[in-house]
Amino acid sequence: MIADKAGASRPPARRLAGLALGALALTATLAAAGCGPNAGTTTKKGTIAVVAAENEYGNVAGQIGGRYVTVTSIESNPNTDPHEYEVSPGVAGEVATAEVVIQNGIGYDDFMTKIESASPNPERKVIDVQQLLRLPDSTPNPHLWYSPGTMPKLARALAADLGALQPSHASYFEANASRFVSSLRPWLQAVARFKAAHPGTPVATTEPVADYMLEAAGTDDLTPFGLQADIMNGVDPSPEDVAFQTSLFTQHRVKVFVYNQQVTDSLTQSFIAAARKAGIPVVGVYETMPVPGYDYQTWMLAEVEALSRAVVDGTSTVRL
Repeated sequence: MIADKAGASRPPARRLAGLALGALALTATLAAAGCGPNAGTTTKKGTIAVVAAENEYGNVAGQIGGRYVTVTSIESNPNTDPHEYEVSPGVAGEVATAEVVIQNGIGYDDFMTKIESASPNPERKVIDVQQLLRLPDSTPNPHLWYSPGTMPKLARALAADLGALQPSHASYFEANASRFVSSLRPWLQAVARFKAAHPGTPVATTEPVADYMLEAAGTDDLTPFGLQADIMNGVDPSPEDVAFQTSLFTQHRVKVFVYNQQVTDSLTQSFIAAARKAGIPVVGVYETMPVPGYDYQTWMLAEVEALSRAVVDGTSTVRL
């Protein structure tokens, strides 16, 4: 296992290690509490209770639902390691009583499914983004919110589900979804401009956090995916992969180093040091949407702009 910044072994990132045990322990709590559709979540009168596993999804839900939803986001602190999150009875109660639940899937937030199973509600609408995108369980990169195609589909699905719960406001939800999709245009245009201006830009990464966006921007990620997956899952990368990654910096084979700003350890810090020593700019990307100060659209745009600054003038962006 890889030691994290606190000196402890970091659990497998993709599977959010430890959450399964926490969610299972909550099963008895939920059963004993008799959580039903009217308990747990505090909502404004007349609003739909929405719970999102990750705050980027919660932010989109708030934009689509507007004044007719009350949104709770479980993962919402960009200054913590999202892989070390521990489920609490309060969170379980929020999920149990939600009318709409949004989760990522691909093993990233399995604790959600366990809570839902512990408190069955046939009227609860669950949007699993993996299923929405029709992705197999074997999909290697779970960071679906960085893909330009993800949120437009989520917006439409949310409008449909919210409209089914409140038919009298269906047109309102649909209009908000259309407005949201249009508001993504500056980000998509920035991605397209980068791809046209800097085709095939060689980059290195630690984890595949922003890989979907980097691919859309036409970059060439030279870091072996095996190394990315090992770091993501808390597995010691092979010495060969570590040496290869280091050579990308010492031999100046990449123009920018993109790393997971929320999760650093001795290995990733050594890569950051090697990149800086070689004069290669570093860009920190986030798994959890930085708040306050950003919504989903401005967050994604800021990430592309940081990448562009790194390539154009060599500026590093460690934090947004």
